[in-house]
Parts: sequence; C-alpha cells; structure tokens
Amino acid sequence: MPDWQVHSAQASLASHRLVGWIYWDPDAISRYAKLGVENGLGYYIASRCAPLASAGDEVVIAACYSIHADFIRLALKLAREKTTFEDAYRVRNEAVVRGLNEFVPEIVDDLGAMANDLWQAADSLPISGRVLHAAHRGWPRCENEPVLSAWLAINCIREWRGDTHWAILAAHDISGVQAGLLHDAFLGYPGDWIPRSRGANDAQLDEAWALLDLRGFVTERKINDVGLAFRQQLEDLTDQLSERAWRNLGETKTRKFCDLVMPHSQILLSRIDKTAGENWMPAARDSRRK
Repeated sequence: MPDWQVHSAQASLASHRLVGWIYWDPDAISRYAKLGVENGLGYYIASRCAPLASAGDEVVIAACYSIHADFIRLALKLAREKTTFEDAYRVRNEAVVRGLNEFVPEIVDDLGAMANDLWQAADSLPISGRVLHAAHRGWPRCENEPVLSAWLAINCIREWRGDTHWAILAAHDISGVQAGLLHDAFLGYPGDWIPRSRGANDAQLDEAWALLDLRGFVTERKINDVGLAFRQQLEDLTDQLSERAWRNLGETKTRKFCDLVMPHSQILLSRIDKTAGENWMPAARDSRRK
C-alpha cells in the first residue's frame, strides 16, 4: 500500500521549491516595480494574495496568519494606489514562465503536460475554511501556457496545505509568532529568525516565549524536546490532512511530479539563496538540526 503521508510530505517539499523562488525573483520584483510601486515594495503580498485582496485587508491578514498586519496593510495599500492586483498577478506569472524556462528548462514540457491532472487534483479539494486556496482557484488558470497553468495548479494545492496548517495551529491556540519560534527550532534556524523576518517585535517575541514556556515547550528560552515533539505532531497532521490532493492525483502521477521536480529543485532553491538569503522560504528547506 502507498505510504500517503510520505508522498504528501515529499510532494509538499517539491511544491514549495517549485513555487517559492518567485517571491524573491529580481525579474519579478522589477516587473512589479514598473507598474509604479517604488522598489517593488510589498511584491510578495501583492502577488501572492492578489486573488484575495478584494476581500479587504483584514481577510488577507487572517489568511496570512504569521505575517505582521502592518506590513500586509502597507503592501496592499501601495498596490491599490499604484496598480491593480490583476496586473500584479500578471507580471508575476510572466516572471514564472521566464524563470522556469531559464533555470529549469528540462522540466518545462513534462510539467506543462501535467497541468490538467494537477488542476483536477486542486479542484477535488474542499474549499471550506481554505480561503487563500479558494481565492486562487477562482482566478485565471492560463491554459494557453501549459507550464504556467501547471505551476498555478501546484500553487493552488500548496495554498490549501498552508490554509490547513494555519487551521491546525489555530485549533491548538498557537499564534503566528509562536509558530515561527517552533518552526525555527524544528528546522535548526537561529532562535527567532522566522518571526522576526515576518515582522515580530521584541514585545511580541517575549509574549510568545512566555506562552510557549507555560506549555512546557521552552527551556532557557529555547524550544526543548517536548516542544520539538509537539511541532513534529503538527507537521505530521498537516501531511496527513494534505494527502487528499495527492491521493486524488494518484500514486503514479504524484511520484512523477516529485521525480520531475526534486532533481532540479536545488537550482530553484539556490535562486532564493542568491536573491534573498539562505533562510528565506523555510517551508522549502531541509532541517539543519544536528
């Protein structure tokens, strides 16, 4: 019998690496800046959350969960003042096509050939409680550009996993800042890198450490073995619940997707290293814990 939890984890890693590089891609940011947003400020939020932005700032803040609300408000404000979210989405997609053809041309044709199957898997997922996923499902799928359409389908599945992970954290009363501290420890990152990268300040960090300490997850301001075990449980549950898309795609096609992307994924991951730094896009990273 297929080990669907393992397939889910592997397909998730492949998905994050296939998608993540675009959010720090200099060409994508430059295209966004040319729409009128100085230095492309807020590109990550404007491009990723474009399908949801019309629902309002508070909805986007809720969907993003761990990113500082003030940064989200600023990013959305600049986009509304200088351009449209449709154009932010368009130029991001143009950069996706250029980047895939430049950096990993070996996968373009085969990935594009999977577009219909990947969209069927994305469409098979329930939208209840998965707001960012649902928003992406309703936006243009760019069927005239097969590799882009396949990329968008994978991103749509990836956002379903993200929505699900945040729901799990909310159900366990873990805030976005606490989640960052747990994830730092889980990956072997410096102690508070992830929440600080998402805008957390000293007061928010102190509160998060104190609340995690009350649950027995902290020893001398470090996540302890109990906390790491808890974080592993969260990851396992996310993998289990996220099996659905890959089960619907089927084992053969899920393996095909992973086998297609993973041999080239370090190239895409290295794009993030070069353009942003070696800690960004933690969901696409292997653990550095010793």
